[in-house]
Amino acid sequence: MNGYFRLIHEKDKTCIKLIPPTDGGKSLAVNDVTDYLALKDIIYDKSTLYKAIETLEDEEVTVLLEMRATLKERECYKFTVSKDYMSAYVRFYAPSVGGEEMTANELIKDLESKGIRHGIKQDAIIDFFKNREYCEDILVAEGTAPVQGKDAYIEYNFNTDKKARPTLNEDGSVDFFHLNVVQHCNKGDVLARLIPAVPGKYGMNLVGARLKPADVRNTTLKYGNNIEISEDKTVLTSMVNGHVELVDGNVFVSDVLVVENVDASTGNIECEGSVQVNGNVGTNFQVKAKGNIVVKGVVEGALLDAGDNIIIARGMNGMGRGALKAGGNIISKFLENAAAEATGYVAADSILHSLVEAGTEVNVDGKRGFIIGGKVSAVKSVNAKTLGSSMGADTIIEVGTDPKLNARIQELQKLIETENDALKQIYSVLADAKTKMAKGVKMTPEQAQHIQKLANDSLIKTDNINKYTQELEPLSVQAKSRDGACVVVKESVYPGTTIAIGDVSMRLQKEVQYCRFIKSQGDVKIIGI
Repeated sequence: MNGYFRLIHEKDKTCIKLIPPTDGGKSLAVNDVTDYLALKDIIYDKSTLYKAIETLEDEEVTVLLEMRATLKERECYKFTVSKDYMSAYVRFYAPSVGGEEMTANELIKDLESKGIRHGIKQDAIIDFFKNREYCEDILVAEGTAPVQGKDAYIEYNFNTDKKARPTLNEDGSVDFFHLNVVQHCNKGDVLARLIPAVPGKYGMNLVGARLKPADVRNTTLKYGNNIEISEDKTVLTSMVNGHVELVDGNVFVSDVLVVENVDASTGNIECEGSVQVNGNVGTNFQVKAKGNIVVKGVVEGALLDAGDNIIIARGMNGMGRGALKAGGNIISKFLENAAAEATGYVAADSILHSLVEAGTEVNVDGKRGFIIGGKVSAVKSVNAKTLGSSMGADTIIEVGTDPKLNARIQELQKLIETENDALKQIYSVLADAKTKMAKGVKMTPEQAQHIQKLANDSLIKTDNINKYTQELEPLSVQAKSRDGACVVVKESVYPGTTIAIGDVSMRLQKEVQYCRFIKSQGDVKIIGI
């Protein structure tokens, strides 16, 4: 219990009893006593009273205040209210010895008379009167603070930071070719989600005035084409495979990624849709797209890999390291020292010292129209103005074969050969074991288990050989049936040029002009055009 005091009224004098704290309660404060005495207009000797309060320890002390009788004092309190009228406190003082005590109901009515209309803490008041604690501020009324709402905000499911950051490899090195500047998305991906604003709730102060919460800010999802918004306007979903970016608060999805150049400022590019490069693609960089790749400038020693077409307006100098791979067609102003592979056709104004493979045709019949050096292959035909050069550059033109088909045939042949070699070894071991058993030689359990495993392996490998053979036979027939494949030259074919059609070939020993190369009667024939 806190330290406190009581007035003692006698016939001809007034005294004060100082009660020390117990059980760790608060010590009696001088201000509590002096404020109370000033309120009751009681005269006293300051030095005597101050010394008695300051030296109060374990026992009660009675101090004479003045030599006159005063009326007994009821239990009373000091009332304070905060400036914002959100909290009110009372500080109770004990009644005089023999004085009257207050009641909880009396205090509540007092508060109401002071204009307190809201937030009276009746439980706290009742608790005080059950267990009085003097000289202690007691919260007897508390307003209801407004509950602040939450602003609406948008969660983006992609990186909205456009600053290029190199990729950190597992070994701690930095890959400056992968700068993570392209944010891929797939059809059906949720791109952004609007979290609606939560309105606040009004509060009320002690005198019953409503307290308005701060206004909340609303927002909306802003978006462009290729994006679907939910019925409740809170979810954005991509309608296509492509890349997503945030521009001035708007979400955009495009299946065509447009960049100025592919260089150190962009790093390698990977895109779910198509890519358009308005400038050039630098050496050692990569552009991969599931759609088309269009380059309006020059491609240097870079890798371009497209699910559909590759179009290069000003051509490619591969520098012996550049490569193109297209699921569709390849169209380039020129190809020099490059590798190019297309499922469809390849078209260029000139091809110089390059390795070119086309699933259908290679057409080099533009203004220059020459193929010099390297190897050019197509399933159906190669069309050009000039093949080889007067300097005798080795140039190989191959038609009537499908490189992928041939590669699979060679792979199957190798698999069959490997399985057959393994079978021979297994049969040798099994035959040896059979001979020993016929002579009465007993095998250990481990040897018997090993022989059984070899027998099982022989069955598996036999099945593999049958499976590979069944796949190989129609492919071999298909490879031999490229009838109609041809090479057409509208001007000159120079010595040093090799023409291969299917499984036969011809190396030109002298220049020929305006001709068509076909396969006839098991050989390459030259006919006019």
